[in-house]
Amino acid sequence: MPTTNATSNGPWDAKLQQFHGGQDWHMDNFIEDFSVTTNAFGMPESAKTAAVHAISQGHHYPPADQEPARSSLASFLWPADFEAEQGRLILGNGASELIDLIIRMAPAGTWKPGPFRTQYKEYERSARNNGFEMLAADSSDKANVCCLVNPCNPTGDYLELSELKSWISNNVLPGGYVLIDESMQPWHSPEFRQHSLLSQHEYIRSLYREQGISVFIMHSWTKLWCCTGLRLGSVVCPTADHMRAIKKSQVPWSVNIVALAFLNAVVADEKYLQKTWQMTPLWRQQSIDQLSARFPTWEFFGRSFLSWIWVDTKSEDVAERAVELARAAGVPVRSGRPGYNLPTFVRVAVRDPAKFSVLLGAWKLL
Repeated sequence: MPTTNATSNGPWDAKLQQFHGGQDWHMDNFIEDFSVTTNAFGMPESAKTAAVHAISQGHHYPPADQEPARSSLASFLWPADFEAEQGRLILGNGASELIDLIIRMAPAGTWKPGPFRTQYKEYERSARNNGFEMLAADSSDKANVCCLVNPCNPTGDYLELSELKSWISNNVLPGGYVLIDESMQPWHSPEFRQHSLLSQHEYIRSLYREQGISVFIMHSWTKLWCCTGLRLGSVVCPTADHMRAIKKSQVPWSVNIVALAFLNAVVADEKYLQKTWQMTPLWRQQSIDQLSARFPTWEFFGRSFLSWIWVDTKSEDVAERAVELARAAGVPVRSGRPGYNLPTFVRVAVRDPAKFSVLLGAWKLL
């Protein structure tokens, strides 16, 4: 069981660490985790099989070049021209490792988040730890380093490519770094690549060539493929030289042999993605319909394709009680209070309707 003390938030050290969901699965009455934004279909069986088999190779070091998993991911990201682009790609022990490595090598000065009410907080945590001056999201000043989560976890906001490029132009200083987190963007549709910065090779090259602005495209793959325990992320750098600068600072064998085997297999599982794109919007809307019928004053945020719902209950007491009831029923949700400082909000993952009915039943007492 997690320990608690004056400086803790469950298992998290409140003075040193950033709070995240996903820590309640150890409960004796656990049914489903609604506190994380992972895929409702769980870990793909094909990749799970590959990961389990890789345990038998655990007496070997992982490949130092991350192959063949890195090339397989490159082929997934750029089916038509991966050989030309894969030199800009590197894998990490979750996106969190890469976030910190990039911010450590970024130009010193000011840091600024995306334009939304809040966003995934590890970018800010790393910037603070590395001595950056914090600018507010609504500041008119441009920054040396900007970090935008798109789609935004938790708020569900989303900028289309034209809006994203405009934001970069208006907020990043020449010679600066901009980290765009597209971890949740592959949920968009089978055409997600053409809506992503992944497709914008010339734009990224010209931005670096003409203004010295370095664009990094971040991905945490633990959400789309529901493998948070494996720690698996990647970054697409503006140039191969940027990738090599990260590699120089990255500890060797950062991604273990099990995670590499999982990744190498999962990128080929097209059926898994097809059902994700088909069912996630349907289950999400069904959940909103049932919640709005039960709680007509609640407000729901986020694009229809996303794997979670950002819910404003309009009351701190109601939100706190909702979190307590969900946890007691074995279906924990994410409170908006810790980290995000939005105490009337809760984040609810999209899940199978049968499991969602358990959560809805727990909230009968609200």
